Amino acid sequence: MVTQNVPLRRIGKNGPLVPGMGLGLMGMSSLYGTPPSDEERFAVLDRAIELGATHWDSSDIYGDNEELLGKWFKRSGKRDQVFLATKFGFLKGSSTEIDSSAASCKNACAESLKLLGVDYIDLYYMHRANPKTPIEETMRALLELKHEGKIKHIGLSEVSSNTLRRACKVGQVDVVQIEYSAFDLDIESSKGTNLMATARELGVTIVAYAPLGRGLLTGALDSKQSISSEGDYRNIFPRFSDENVAANIKVVNEFKAMAVNKGCSPAQLAIAWVMKQGPDLIPIPGTKRVKYLEENVGALHIQLTHEEEAEVRRIVSGVKGERVPDWATYQCYVDTVEEIRG
Repeated sequence: MVTQNVPLRRIGKNGPLVPGMGLGLMGMSSLYGTPPSDEERFAVLDRAIELGATHWDSSDIYGDNEELLGKWFKRSGKRDQVFLATKFGFLKGSSTEIDSSAASCKNACAESLKLLGVDYIDLYYMHRANPKTPIEETMRALLELKHEGKIKHIGLSEVSSNTLRRACKVGQVDVVQIEYSAFDLDIESSKGTNLMATARELGVTIVAYAPLGRGLLTGALDSKQSISSEGDYRNIFPRFSDENVAANIKVVNEFKAMAVNKGCSPAQLAIAWVMKQGPDLIPIPGTKRVKYLEENVGALHIQLTHEEEAEVRRIVSGVKGERVPDWATYQCYVDTVEEIRG
């Protein structure tokens, strides 16, 4: 696995060393407006290989993303150079209906392997938990897939500390994926069920999605019009609402000024800040443009002092709005029902 520009971090207690910054692929295929052409997206994947940004994060609900990766693997022959993560849990075509049952897990994995055109998935996540399905059931299915060689490592996403603890009693969980950025510190406190502390206690690596605050921390958004394009899902998020976006842009402008003083871009400052939080965190910023991929990788060579880390916290303390709309809170920090076995 080529990793020339990206430092390595370990997955789980005794898992492999992988690129310490992943490449989130959601926006390449869905939710951030119309996707680019296959050739444009292939160019991003090609450049990611060259840079050593080879920890790729997909899902079976990210539009055509698994199919796109399948095409890229076939044409490049570089499957062995990629640490490939994908997910199951949402019903196809829905962002609200969740099925984390054993049957869903196994069926979804088979479909992902087919679309990707690969024999195994390096890291397979339960994307979201259905609270009515005991996490123990889901974990047993994931462990069976691992035993069969179809997946190598197990991840959970958006679970509570209690659910993570129960899962770890069934088998080894290597990664928990959760939103974390300078704009979203919930996992550090009871608001996020103290998930950071729990993961560290259990030896579970934290993969931080949305480390750029869904684009706010890049400094590229200077008005609500910046996300007015059709298909941009950020319009539904409270931080981008009419009542909050102006205040949040003021926060971002102060963040941008700090980045200028540091000699880096706002996006680089945001990524460097997450990396500063500990060697057990792996941010997965997403992009569909080569220039932003290169910019993000450049963040890995930026070192923040303790004073600078604290200054970022001070600046972003003024952010307004919750991280998800009210209707989506049932998907966050999920507690599943206790398993009853006779």
